[in-house]
Amino acid sequence: MSEALFSLHEIDVRYGRVPALVDATLSIHAGERVALIGANGSGKSTLLRVLHGLVPHASGAFVGSVPLRAQAMLFQRPHMLRMSVRNNVALALWLHGARWRSAQREATAALGRVGLEALAGRNARTLSGGQQQRLALARAWALKPAVLLLDEPTASLDPTAKREVETLIADAAHGRTLVFASHNLGQVKRLASRVVYLERGRVLADLPVDDFFKGPLPEEARMFVKGELA
Repeated sequence: MSEALFSLHEIDVRYGRVPALVDATLSIHAGERVALIGANGSGKSTLLRVLHGLVPHASGAFVGSVPLRAQAMLFQRPHMLRMSVRNNVALALWLHGARWRSAQREATAALGRVGLEALAGRNARTLSGGQQQRLALARAWALKPAVLLLDEPTASLDPTAKREVETLIADAAHGRTLVFASHNLGQVKRLASRVVYLERGRVLADLPVDDFFKGPLPEEARMFVKGELA
C-alpha cells in the first residue's frame, strides 16, 4: 500500500476535562473512502478536525502529508457568505490565487456540475439546506482538492436532497481520498471502501466495508449496526 496521507498514533484530544479521542490510532492512504461511524459524541467530528488541522491533540503523534490547500472540509451546516451563490465559490478560488475573472468562470462551471447554475445570482443564505450542501460541494470541487473531509453531509436533509447530495459526493470523490462521518449505514455501504467505528473516542473497529457488515465485530459495533446502541 502507498505511504499514508494521514497517520495517527495514540492520539488524545480533550475539550476541557472531557475526552473526545482516546488513544486513536489509524492511517489513511490515497484513494481510500473511509466512513467514520458511531453514536453521537463518539469522536467522529473531532477526528475529522484533527485530520484538517483544526483541533490540536494533547498527546500522541499525528503526521499529515497533505497540505491544507489540497484538502477541503464540509461541515454538517456549511457556512454561506452573505453574497451571491457564484461569488461564494469564486471567492474561494480567488483566495487560492485565481484571477477574479477566471474565478467567476470556474465558479459558474462548478455550479453547473451540482445543478445550481440557474441560482448563481441569488444570495447564498436564501438557499434551502440541500441547495447549500450542493453549493458547499461545488465550492470544494472547484478547488480540486486531493482529500475531501465531510462531516455528516446529508444528516439534516430530506430524502430527495439526501439522494442528490450523495450522488454528488460519489462523483466528487472519484480519483480523490474521501473521509466522511455518517449515521446512515446504507450510505456507508454505498460510498465507503473502509469503515472505522468509534466508541467514546476510541477506535474499536477498522475494517473493509464488506468485512464490517458481514464479519464478526466487537460487541459495541455489532449493537450499533443492529440499531440497539443509541
